[in-house]
Amino acid sequence: MADYDAAATEKNEPDIHRSGERSRSQNMPQRICFVSSEVAPLAKAGGLADVSSALCRHLHELGHDVRLFMPLYSSINASRLGTEVLDVARDVWIELGPHRYRYSIQRATLPESTAPVYFVHCPALYDRPTLYTTGPDEHLRFLLLVRAAIEACQRMQFAPGIFHCNDWHTGLLPLLLNSAYRWDRLFEHSKSLLTIHNVGYQGVFADWTLGDLGLGAAASLLHQDDLATGRINWLKHGVMYADRVSTVSPTYAQEICTSEGGHGLDGALRERGPDVIGILNGVDYDDWDPRTDRHLEYHYGPGDLEGKRRTRDALLAWLQIPAATDVPVLGLVSRMTIQKGFDLLFPTLPELLASRDLRLVALGSGEWRYEEFFTRLQQRFAHKVVYHRGYHEQLAHLIEAASDLFLMPSLYEPCGLNQMYSMRYGSIPIVRRTGGLADSVRMYDRSTGQGTGIVFEHFDVPAMRWALETGLSLHADQEHWPRLLANAMAEDFSWDRPVQQYLQLYEDMQSG
Repeated sequence: MADYDAAATEKNEPDIHRSGERSRSQNMPQRICFVSSEVAPLAKAGGLADVSSALCRHLHELGHDVRLFMPLYSSINASRLGTEVLDVARDVWIELGPHRYRYSIQRATLPESTAPVYFVHCPALYDRPTLYTTGPDEHLRFLLLVRAAIEACQRMQFAPGIFHCNDWHTGLLPLLLNSAYRWDRLFEHSKSLLTIHNVGYQGVFADWTLGDLGLGAAASLLHQDDLATGRINWLKHGVMYADRVSTVSPTYAQEICTSEGGHGLDGALRERGPDVIGILNGVDYDDWDPRTDRHLEYHYGPGDLEGKRRTRDALLAWLQIPAATDVPVLGLVSRMTIQKGFDLLFPTLPELLASRDLRLVALGSGEWRYEEFFTRLQQRFAHKVVYHRGYHEQLAHLIEAASDLFLMPSLYEPCGLNQMYSMRYGSIPIVRRTGGLADSVRMYDRSTGQGTGIVFEHFDVPAMRWALETGLSLHADQEHWPRLLANAMAEDFSWDRPVQQYLQLYEDMQSG
């Protein structure tokens, strides 16, 4: 359940590799069927989309045969992408229990990439106003995704070494691969990897959906205790039957194996023992770097922060908030859910804004109580606070660039990306020590000058208050603030290391 460290496996490599031969990840291209419900920028509800896009793009650039499957949602402009229907998967009929659907597989390339993406085109299931629904056919939408991905491989005679599954939407793929599709020797050597991006979302459906799964006698492989209580948990079955289980940070891999962090799956995860590993996500510096950010008028880097000051002044002017050189700006960009820890801000932000001269710019939407909190905060402190409900890509980049301190007080955080963006932009993250936040942000130590942010331990108001005051104190410290900025902006969370860790994991799975 620890971080998967490629270097740690070198002692187990065959002698031929030590004598100068290149490893298989360099010498033999991997064949990967990657299945995800979200891929940025085509369809995005969270970090899953960013990871799916970046990982597949980087694997492709390294010469690996990665074929990415996702639904063709109605929100995706297929004509603009120039999709082409695969002749071998045109107008395919499929039965899911008593339901019969027709689908096609359309191929395109990821925007700003040459990596291929394969869309499952089934208007009956994917022409919806949102990516996810609460409809009675929700399980069918992603059952089709899984089965269409497997059967497209059959039709293309593509034998993946790895089926890389992501979150609950693809949780049944390992079970189906080892039951309904076990007869096909094309997959004789295929292995399955399930990556959990957020264990809080598990895809739990009523037991009446069993007849749609096409398991036949293999229905006995389902979790019988769950069936007895009237439910089928897709993510749990992924944990049970995938050859390996990964998640998006080493600390989160440990947390999900505990009763506090496992959301009821900790027992199943603990049973997998060392098969549960953590690989910290990377970030895409092509999109998130203040030196080249296309959303910024004024660019800057570690050696010259003038562009950051100008961006801050321009943003505050645009938002009609008074600016001042020494007044710190707090930024926040987030989905507004209980996971993100905003309950800690209810008492602390109003008292801080009432007693200190500072600015707050917040962007996000979600649960009503959090949206209402920031709306009222803006009304009460009209000259200090701006809250934009929803999501706005350019504003997100401007907030990262304009902020001095960035708030991420998460209750739990599988990985998190904004803290990594923030460090590159010289916006010091204030985070709780959990999940990927613990793995990516180091508490600044005035005695050594080491550290990259503000990290607090306990999920309570006193700890949140301490973190805010510590951040503001450092901002006012002319000796330590420049050093902290330099440390943070020097951090490298590019995809280079995670991609190599995934490749080493793929190799390990196939050699085991």
